[in-house]
Amino acid sequence: MEFMRLEGRPFRGKELERLKAFLTLNQLDYDEGIEYTICLLDENYRIAATGSAHDNVLKCIAVDQEARGFGLAATIVSALVQYEFEKGRSHILLYTKPENQEMFENLGFYGVLKTNEILFMENRKDGFDQFIHRLKEESPKEALESGPVIGCMVVNCNPFTNGHRYLVEQALLNCDYLHVLVLSDDRSFFHAEDRYQLVKEGVSDLSKVIVHRSSDFVISAATFPTYFIKEKAQAQKANCLLDLTLFARRIAPELKITRRFVGTEPNCAITGQYNEQMKEILPQYGIEVIEFERKQLKGIPVSASMVRAWYEKGDFHHIKEVVPETTLKYLEIKKGQRPKG
Repeated sequence: MEFMRLEGRPFRGKELERLKAFLTLNQLDYDEGIEYTICLLDENYRIAATGSAHDNVLKCIAVDQEARGFGLAATIVSALVQYEFEKGRSHILLYTKPENQEMFENLGFYGVLKTNEILFMENRKDGFDQFIHRLKEESPKEALESGPVIGCMVVNCNPFTNGHRYLVEQALLNCDYLHVLVLSDDRSFFHAEDRYQLVKEGVSDLSKVIVHRSSDFVISAATFPTYFIKEKAQAQKANCLLDLTLFARRIAPELKITRRFVGTEPNCAITGQYNEQMKEILPQYGIEVIEFERKQLKGIPVSASMVRAWYEKGDFHHIKEVVPETTLKYLEIKKGQRPKG
């Protein structure tokens, strides 16, 4: 049987509606974040198989029941991998149902972590081990020995504010060394590398703070994959569980982390739910969760979102009240204004 190839970035109109209907038949939802899709059509121009990509993540891969056995999944994945390589993305991830493990292993993917509902895979056999090796290389020898109390914060810092600095200082009062993992997802307002550098500069005087890029192995609460779990409230919980279990089972033991610190989250429901699950899950692995009240300015919690709002208005009068000098200078330069000092 021969199949025609249909692809786009992304689909529109009737083609999009046809794709959504096909995914629904295969117990999947269309993910609005898709940037590229490929479909294979049978002789009647019906979708026989499909797959999509967004950044370095493959998603929404499905093969019609009647078209299985023709190697269509391999064709789809091969095409998506080729697309990713052409975009310069060599580290490719996918999130799928656990029952699909053998199929994707046969297509060159390796399991990173599996829960009852989600399987997290990558195309590098030792990708996660390399990630852990880098974290250790970036850490002082004393922070990897038994004895010191080791803490951790996972942050976005979009951008780094005095509120973030306050949380770091509070965490340091409760541990000997603090790992700060800066999320590497590049869908934030400010680029991942810029955010990482701002955090590093903002805590450069604190010798017991170790700042890391999180790579692809610490998931942003805003970008959890939910397209293959029908009940969205349950999907969000399942994805939080995946991220926290990966941290507890495979990251924390390697860095001897026994405490994780978070700030209160009054504004974002997703992050608030994530923090509540953190308090339930991490203690099961011997990791204490300590939550701090966020720093306030005139009774209002300091947040990166307020800084972004002022930044878009060019309101540096307010910004300078809530960010360190390093962040202020970065924002001024990025906005095209003359740096002060």
